[in-house]
Amino acid sequence: MHEWSLAEAVVETVLKIAKEENAEKIIEVDIVVGVLQSIDMEAFRFALTEISRDTPMKDAKINIEFEEPTFKCRVCGNEWSFTDIKNKLGEDEIEAIHFIPDLAHTFISCPKCGSPDFEILRGRGVYLRSIKVA
Repeated sequence: MHEWSLAEAVVETVLKIAKEENAEKIIEVDIVVGVLQSIDMEAFRFALTEISRDTPMKDAKINIEFEEPTFKCRVCGNEWSFTDIKNKLGEDEIEAIHFIPDLAHTFISCPKCGSPDFEILRGRGVYLRSIKVA
């Protein structure tokens, strides 16, 4: 269950930042989750709650924002979003990309030049946007 590992990394990072800021309490945490990241949100929220239970983060408000995937063609420089091409993919392809984001290169190509050589700029992974401490 990688949700637990991701939650552990988030809590460790938040606690490290709070310690560096000499904070006694963490009030609010803003987390960004890429849409391409395969996360069971219920399991992720549960893990965050359990891992932070006996820490200065225990009563913090947790906000989770989802980030739309954006791609950039390495050949022509075109940028596009997952929404732009999602309707051209079948359910099986969308599910495969969701569970293994690196498979995007198998099913997606640049809508402008057709190249499968692109990078994922946003919409993958989990990161902290902000932390409020006291």
